[in-house]
Amino acid sequence: MRAATLEGAEIDLTPDMLTGLKMQLQGPLLTPDDADYEASRHLWNAMIDRRPAVVVRCLGVADVMAGVRFAREHDLLLCIKGGGHNIAGLAVADGALMLDLSLMRGVWVDRERRVAHAQAGCELGDVDRETQVHGLATVLGFISTTGIAGLTLGGGFGYLSRRWGYTTDNVLGMEVVTPDGQLVHASADEHADLFWGLRGGGGNFGVVTGFDYQLYSVGPEIVGGLVAWPASEAPAVLELYRRLAEQAPPELTLVALLRPAPPAPWLPKEYHGKPIVALLACYSGEPEEGEAAVAPIKAFGQPIGDVLVRRPYVQLQKLLDATQPKGRRYYWKSEYLPGIEPALCDMVIEHAGRIRSPHSAVILFQLGGALNRFDDDHSAVGNRDARYVFNVGGAWEPPEDDATNIAWAREAWHDLKAFSTGGTYINFLTEDEGPERIAAALGPALGRLAEVKRRWDPDNRFRVNRNIAPG
Repeated sequence: MRAATLEGAEIDLTPDMLTGLKMQLQGPLLTPDDADYEASRHLWNAMIDRRPAVVVRCLGVADVMAGVRFAREHDLLLCIKGGGHNIAGLAVADGALMLDLSLMRGVWVDRERRVAHAQAGCELGDVDRETQVHGLATVLGFISTTGIAGLTLGGGFGYLSRRWGYTTDNVLGMEVVTPDGQLVHASADEHADLFWGLRGGGGNFGVVTGFDYQLYSVGPEIVGGLVAWPASEAPAVLELYRRLAEQAPPELTLVALLRPAPPAPWLPKEYHGKPIVALLACYSGEPEEGEAAVAPIKAFGQPIGDVLVRRPYVQLQKLLDATQPKGRRYYWKSEYLPGIEPALCDMVIEHAGRIRSPHSAVILFQLGGALNRFDDDHSAVGNRDARYVFNVGGAWEPPEDDATNIAWAREAWHDLKAFSTGGTYINFLTEDEGPERIAAALGPALGRLAEVKRRWDPDNRFRVNRNIAPG
């Protein structure tokens, strides 16, 4: 079996070599001939189609350590899969040894300390489900099938960010397997430089196998959901969005979406496939206060659908899952915004009107609040001036539609980026983004990240990522 080395050459992985690796593992070692290989290598974004040489399906930290040491011994290209949800497909590389952490999904909640320890293969829904048993939550994203590892290492944001910052602002510590196969704990008190770099700098320095998250009182019941109107009402609805968002307390997060109406049961059939505008709200404080906060949305105009109600927090966290199923083709363009301007709204409406797929959308997500109160160098994630993020979300199914949908996303981004802070969200960068886009995401942190890389991974063994060369 041929495998890729770090420098792009190929070597033979002999049966004896693979047998020796198997003897060190509790989880399975997969080759292309094994039944589970295809399921392991396939990712959420169907545009990504790469074939690792072998896959270590890790059941614990010891398996990760064994895989890293084997890759180091044989100078193999190494890639790491958590939830496999990254749009650029950074989990998989052709010819690499892939560490598949997706079976490592344990979550342990310390209710007294309000801390959750989650293994790196967890999806968001795993953490929410266990923490909500105790009426607690941490800041995670808004699609329950997203992996926590990629989300957190790239920064992470969601409905709770306005109260408590980026996901990575709420990490207390991480377990990390280093390039030499050793396990260390990174926190503000242990290996603080590594801890700083991991909070936004991605998987450049090692394999994170577990996260300790700070928890907060949330739910179990909150007020959340969507109200939708025909796209003809978009100018008035986006003005409502702009006005309410400017006044919203931190417990309230508002999201505006423009897209063709999905075939959802809460929308009339005669609107399915037709352009709509919707406002999504999450009020994570007391439900009575939340009902008052969202009342202007529910009372506005003549909605065609309204599911903005009291509901379990875990239900809201899954509400958009059906819009982003595994196996669809995705291409995104995104920027952080300092605010919502009328001219921006006009441009959003214009490009939403040019959507070419029934699954695509233009989204404005409110962020301003807690994340703006941290210093710029608090962590590598940066972008502390962000108040909103827009995402031009291309999504479609036939491969022959790639060029049309990618062109739409790029054209919309070309116009909308004029309103950007100059920064962008690293987790939304697609496969074809270059170094200038990494600089837009990490900005002033790049120099310090290069120094962290030099100390922890001077040989750049962890390079299948948004790579930062050693300083």
